[in-house]
Amino acid sequence: MRNQSYDSFGNTFKRGFMRMPVAIRTIIAINAVIFIIQLLVGPSINSLIIGTLGFSPDPSTAITQPWRIITYGFLHGDFMHFLFNMLWLWWMGRAVEDTIGPRSFLTIYFSALVAGAVFHFSSAFVFDYNLVIGASAAVNGIMVAFAVLFPRTPIMLLLLPPIEARYLVAGLVAIDVLLLNSGSNVAHFAHIGGASVGYLLTTAHKSGTDLSKVIRYFEYLFGRLKPNPSSKPKNKNMSIVKDVEIVEEVDQTELDEILEKISKSGYDALTKEEKQKLFELSKKN
Repeated sequence: MRNQSYDSFGNTFKRGFMRMPVAIRTIIAINAVIFIIQLLVGPSINSLIIGTLGFSPDPSTAITQPWRIITYGFLHGDFMHFLFNMLWLWWMGRAVEDTIGPRSFLTIYFSALVAGAVFHFSSAFVFDYNLVIGASAAVNGIMVAFAVLFPRTPIMLLLLPPIEARYLVAGLVAIDVLLLNSGSNVAHFAHIGGASVGYLLTTAHKSGTDLSKVIRYFEYLFGRLKPNPSSKPKNKNMSIVKDVEIVEEVDQTELDEILEKISKSGYDALTKEEKQKLFELSKKN
């Protein structure tokens, strides 16, 4: 009975994890693996890892070790730091990725992460800030993206009445602004940097900008995606699914009907069968 219960829990966890959008699933998995490594190696080696991969606002270090603007976002100081970042990412990020696609989602996530490092670096010329770690800047970018895409969605917090996403996220950003130079260990400038870029990029997406081109460029660069010279220009009115790439022959008429419906009424207007069909087509890349 114990083995059956264990298998049942394991299978349930695996199914739940695999149902997450691919970008969020990958980010959480990488962060979880790295955090476990941080716990297992012991305090001294963990301090060495943080000192090597965390982002330092020291100009000589920031310029000669540019990888830190990315690697700092995959390190966390303690379990609660890791847990809350991943929970916020999972909670608000799912709807964002389902709406704009994994490549556009990753563009916002990593751009917000880099912006967090840049803002933190800039603040060091005025305030005495130290090395920073954590995914908070990137997560703030995704939270702002959620508020831009779904501004009136009610958010339930413990012991509080429902708050619309736009007010909740604006309030969290305002707290970071108020706590600038408060002397705490929280990198408020990094949070603001991530939130700012999240707002700018999501607004650009809503205006028709194809954010997925950034990730596609790196896929071309590393040979994971080859250009298709025969591809047709994309319809500017269908930016919500620009991140879906079809590389095999499909029933074009049915696909066009689904895309047209999204263009007119949004993704949520699709039936369960239409969403499943679109999901199946998107897997053929």
